[in-house]
Amino acid sequence: MRVIPVPCLRDNYAYLVTADDRMAFVVDPSEAGPIERALEREGLALQAILCTHHHVDHVGGNEALVDRWSALRVFAHVSDRGRVPKQTDVVEEGAAFEVAGLRIAVLHVPGHTLGAVAYVVDDAVFTGDTLFIAGCGRLFEGSAAMMRASLEKIAALPEATRVYCGHEYTLANLRFAAEVAPSADVDAARRRATALVERGEPSVPSTIAIERAINPFLRVGDEVVRARFAGDMDAVFAAVRAAKDVFR
Repeated sequence: MRVIPVPCLRDNYAYLVTADDRMAFVVDPSEAGPIERALEREGLALQAILCTHHHVDHVGGNEALVDRWSALRVFAHVSDRGRVPKQTDVVEEGAAFEVAGLRIAVLHVPGHTLGAVAYVVDDAVFTGDTLFIAGCGRLFEGSAAMMRASLEKIAALPEATRVYCGHEYTLANLRFAAEVAPSADVDAARRRATALVERGEPSVPSTIAIERAINPFLRVGDEVVRARFAGDMDAVFAAVRAAKDVFR
């Protein structure tokens, strides 16, 4: 399997995924133009769109891509029916399906939105705006407890699983991580991400093992975090999320 990050808008990532360098699906096409150019450059034909949630910066290219590619399937959570343009297929927790020669498993991960899903494909997971490198999405529709449970569900995947998220927020997230949950691992991740971004390269992917070591939203049980934020695990998570919301 080959994963091709496609920068879109200001800081979004869509992903082309192919098993045979002929057919592909795309995850979260926020706009059609960059996807079309990447398909042409790579010599790929598009079979499906996988949407992690309904926000326009993740589905804004759906209509144009469906108009261009006949019989294109568009997958999104069952609760997002009517909110995801051109949706043809609904998915729920535990669902599995196959497109472009690859088997995709679905995790329902509400928190950022109620219909958020992550797609597990081979040794990779596409997390949208639920799990970022060293961060997580804002709580627009779900609760802190809901998001914490969703992140733990993703973090239970094998440690070597590659993490492909929806935005290039890594440096800002690592600055926050260094403030609230400092560690040698966070420092190393900052050096790596800085070097990549300065070269104009994506900071993705991370891995589950790395995220468990650096992501403050997966470290709410660590002493360094609990020393700063009081309460049970959900209260600490909510406090960390609130602190990130105003962090500059």
